[in-house]
Amino acid sequence: MVLRKKYLLILCGILFSSILYTQNNKIPPEFAYIDEHVDLIILDIRYAGKHNFVGRPIKGYKQPQAIMSKKAIKQLKQASAYFLAKGYIIKVFDAYRPQRAVDQFFDWSKISEDTLMKSEFYPGLDKEKLFALGYIATKSGHSRGSTIDLTLVDLKTGKELDMGGPYDLFDEISHHNAKGLTKIQKKNRKMLKVGMRKFGFLSYAKEWWHYTLKNEPFPSTYFDFIVR
Repeated sequence: MVLRKKYLLILCGILFSSILYTQNNKIPPEFAYIDEHVDLIILDIRYAGKHNFVGRPIKGYKQPQAIMSKKAIKQLKQASAYFLAKGYIIKVFDAYRPQRAVDQFFDWSKISEDTLMKSEFYPGLDKEKLFALGYIATKSGHSRGSTIDLTLVDLKTGKELDMGGPYDLFDEISHHNAKGLTKIQKKNRKMLKVGMRKFGFLSYAKEWWHYTLKNEPFPSTYFDFIVR
């Protein structure tokens, strides 16, 4: 498949085969808004606001919208129906992430005095270690368009399921094999993991909320169009 778009090679640590896709910041035809295809879903796009580990709106997020590749959305729709049948609704924290946002995270990590959100998101770590420990990356799967951060909400209570720790908590408790989890927390994480795997999404060991489509359509392409 040939994309009739303008391509720009990513410099500074990106492999030659990796490409930054841009053209007037328009959403590519292979992508779509999640809520236009998945009927019942909750969006809590943290990077469009101030409630995130940086403490301010992140570059590239003009609106609190969730975008993914159409291939990933097709599988997510099936996962949503699966969880709804069990009495749960998917809540999305992040999906496609512009490369400029990832670049901002890297720049932020080098400003040691900026620890505005440390107590909530990385209380036990120095921010300079977040990349080395795998909590943030210079190349994020989110920028390839088929990765999603999510949790489940109980339809009866309207509350998020107890996963043992909140979204974007950079701590060992967020690891799938974390010690100290209760039986309920383990059960909730397992239910999310089993359900997502059932529809082709693979988990990330260090973040219980992070899933990537196994057969993602752009495995080496990093996009940078704006979320609007």
